[in-house]
Amino acid sequence: MEFLLLIYYTEAEWAKLAPADHAALYQEYGQLREELTGKGKFLGGSQLRPTTTATSVRVRDGKRVVTDGPFAETKEQLGGFFLVNASDQDEAIAIAARIPSARNGTIEVRQLAVRGQAKQA
Repeated sequence: MEFLLLIYYTEAEWAKLAPADHAALYQEYGQLREELTGKGKFLGGSQLRPTTTATSVRVRDGKRVVTDGPFAETKEQLGGFFLVNASDQDEAIAIAARIPSARNGTIEVRQLAVRGQAKQA
């Protein structure tokens, strides 16, 4: 089963970290990706640019509305994602708990929908 692990953190807190702290976190992320890749679990992922570079698009009454920034103001911002192959949700949750940003942010675990499969509750 494929799961998307959405990585949320506070951009303001990230900006306060020293370059050495950034480097240590990137190293942790790299080690986790390498381990998961070696087990055939890591399918993809990336860090996202800051929300200050985001654009939101909506279509209302047939007209496109484009605004700067993310859809909603929140305490934490979507900062990246991992796409993983896990045997079940419990394994996906275990992987999510190992993502470095889980220590001071939130990892949302979502199974990908597959056409033709019944919807999960």
